[in-house]
Amino acid sequence: MCLICDRIKMIEEQTNPYFVRELESGYVVIGDNQHFKGYTLFLCKEHRSELHHLSKPVKMKFLEEMSVVSEAVACAFGAEKMNCELLGNGDSHLHWHLFPRVNGDLEEYGNNGKGPVWWYPAEKMYGAETRPSESELNELKRRLSKELDKLI
Repeated sequence: MCLICDRIKMIEEQTNPYFVRELESGYVVIGDNQHFKGYTLFLCKEHRSELHHLSKPVKMKFLEEMSVVSEAVACAFGAEKMNCELLGNGDSHLHWHLFPRVNGDLEEYGNNGKGPVWWYPAEKMYGAETRPSESELNELKRRLSKELDKLI
């Protein structure tokens, strides 16, 4: 099984603490690490590696729902810009990375704080200090769920 499938299995078993909401085509989860406050993932229900491997109706629903989740993340966490990325080089199961961005969130790395999230050092982005406490995680989930309620 893949990492994303493992996470989905945890959702189905009600043991994934990062789970926020099930949608028709996927699952909304808060990211394990929160350097970019509100970082969220949208996991496709189907194990596919490419968008063009989905049937057209599923693909269109997955894209539509990603857009709704992105809007909810932006509203919940005060994003000035959203970075929405579907990469799949590490985990080939379709999943969106939704990063709420604010001006200067990469300030220490030059370019006036502007650039892709991947310019931030991985050891800092995924460091233990960026993992939310249980109360922080609950607050992130509450805020995102509230915005999803408005949009769905």
